[in-house]
Amino acid sequence: MRKLQNKWRTGSGWPKRLEWLEINGIRGWTGQRVDLQFPIVALVGENGSGKSTVLQSAAAVYRSPAKDLYASDFFPDTPFEVITGANIRFSYREGANSQTKTVRKPSDRWRGNPDRPERTVEYVDLRRIQPVGARVGYAKLLKAGVGEGAHMPFDQEKLERLSQIIGKSYSSAGLSVTDADPRRPIPVLQTSKVRYSGFHQGAGEIAAAELLAVDYPKYGLLLIDEIETSMHPRAQRRLMRDLARVARERELQIVLTTHSPYVLDELPSEARIYLMQGASGRSVVSGVSPEFAMTRMDEEQHPECDVYVEDPRSATVIAEILVNLDRDLLSRLKLIPYGAASVGMALGQMAYQKRFPRPSVVFLDGDQAPSLGCIILPGEDAPERVIFEGLSSKEWPEVAQRIGRSASETIDALSRAMSLSNHKEWVRDAADRLIVGGDILWQALAAAWSKNCTTQSMREIVGQPIRDALDTKD
Repeated sequence: MRKLQNKWRTGSGWPKRLEWLEINGIRGWTGQRVDLQFPIVALVGENGSGKSTVLQSAAAVYRSPAKDLYASDFFPDTPFEVITGANIRFSYREGANSQTKTVRKPSDRWRGNPDRPERTVEYVDLRRIQPVGARVGYAKLLKAGVGEGAHMPFDQEKLERLSQIIGKSYSSAGLSVTDADPRRPIPVLQTSKVRYSGFHQGAGEIAAAELLAVDYPKYGLLLIDEIETSMHPRAQRRLMRDLARVARERELQIVLTTHSPYVLDELPSEARIYLMQGASGRSVVSGVSPEFAMTRMDEEQHPECDVYVEDPRSATVIAEILVNLDRDLLSRLKLIPYGAASVGMALGQMAYQKRFPRPSVVFLDGDQAPSLGCIILPGEDAPERVIFEGLSSKEWPEVAQRIGRSASETIDALSRAMSLSNHKEWVRDAADRLIVGGDILWQALAAAWSKNCTTQSMREIVGQPIRDALDTKD
């Protein structure tokens, strides 16, 4: 993934790419824009949030030479609903030029199809997870007298990729057809001396083999629905790394949907897009953290208020401030890291507009400028600088006792760490010297700072907005 990021940042690759989509009048979309800012983009959100709609819209805005797909294939009129007033607006780049076009259905038929740009599109939907025997037309291949026809073996590179993704050594792999129907290929794998077809393979093996079997052309668009389906976490990570290599070598654009934290964790922040369905409609939030996405989709806990913070360190700071201000408040809220400050600003606007389903408060770190709907953490600087400098000025009270180290070695390690130019490295450097976990050290620092360096008014900067949000709920 790092190599893919480096190539993308040069700005010289991917001469064909879809830059953004605006969807209106389809499945509850009302003109929201989805920006595709990285060669691989993951769409994440709860069921019904619109992830598949984005994939299908992306497939419909191009003319694909191999197999053309139309908006009417994905958004048909049915006995239960009729699509009218639909519009898919999109921007695409070819070479140095960007153009904006639309595919639309003002009344009874879709318009704009002949004007679509040409590009090879491969759409991989959830039909791939069907057992081979349950697929249409495959049961007849099991009749007596049917034999194996042509076999298309994987080359050595594909074979090694399959073995790497699944974590299993294959001596050969490929697709075979039967003499009964040459249009229905079946994955056939071999380990040591055992050869077995898709009728006897696991769903993960079938999914991986069929994904690798496709020869993705250079500059193409690959769309994958629920990429993690049937794959264990390690295989998901390996598949994402494999796709990153293919995207880099062939300058391929990939858009996928997922509910998996393992998939999201492999991607940089600009490649993660959360589709949020709130009380007042749908929102598109780019740059989210995996923790934010998973928290939004999981209702195991039942807090009364969601508190959004930049990262886990900021969450620890707020928690320790509330411990010293009003411990009961802490038990009534859920701290959710969101990632980049730009995400926090977008969430702040949503909180200001009351678009969350329950009371929500958004905090930005102290080194950020004020933003609508956001509360700035006390200290007017990054949390690491605020806490280290505050405790240093008071000779590091209580820190050594909290981590079980001598005062002299604790003060020495913390003071040495502050000499580093990058404040983000201070905790790690000091923790390594003290042989203590970074999270443990940071919690001790935040607790000591909150108790010894904050005033009541500083604590209320955090506590009062949370009380106000809870009072609104009541």
